[in-house]
Amino acid sequence: MNAHLNIHSTINDFITGNIRRTGVFEELNIDSCCGGHRTLAEACAEKGIDPEAVLNRLMADSPENDPVAAVVEGMDGSLSEAVDHLLETHHKYLKETLPRLAALLDKVVNAHVTRHPELKTVRELFGELRADLEPHLMKEEQVLFPIIKVLETSGGNADFHCGSVLNPIRVMQAEHEQALTLFEKIRATTQNFKMPEDGCGSYRLLLTGLEELETDTRLHIQKENEILFPQVLALQEDAI
Repeated sequence: MNAHLNIHSTINDFITGNIRRTGVFEELNIDSCCGGHRTLAEACAEKGIDPEAVLNRLMADSPENDPVAAVVEGMDGSLSEAVDHLLETHHKYLKETLPRLAALLDKVVNAHVTRHPELKTVRELFGELRADLEPHLMKEEQVLFPIIKVLETSGGNADFHCGSVLNPIRVMQAEHEQALTLFEKIRATTQNFKMPEDGCGSYRLLLTGLEELETDTRLHIQKENEILFPQVLALQEDAI
């Protein structure tokens, strides 16, 4: 795949080959999730940067033997396998990580808020994020994912109380955008998760955890928005 990638390839093409390339796009402030349909040339033109230089950076690392890329390739199996993968990795991760970070955040706020009042904002934003993500997971597990499995089994000819599967997918996509917006606010408030000079070990652990949470959630959203959902919609469309 690498041999065919060029500045006219879409951002999704680059990420499908190696999900680690999202780091390059994040550094350049290029939307690699909802804006993944754009070509590299188009995205770079918007930012006023040289697409050839960005292409060289993106191609520097080969996706060969890349375990993260292998996980993305695993999404190319059956829809049921993709759903199970999301449940066993990203959903499980969020359920374990969100309460752990909430407790750690309370600890850090109590210890450092006098010198770092911005921590109050971080806690508020994280509270909003958690309040959004936990019901989001439940809706996927109890509504959307079962629909997807039935749809695959029926060859796309199943009827649901919510009508087209496009309806719950649109809801999930809107909630994805909201989560990404909150992550951007958290990143801005923490100055890109910058460790303050007077921070303690717990402070460092918190910032590392928040950044890891963002990275995993972006990957989670990428898999659903750009891999799972288009396959589901194509299946339903083909059955009409």
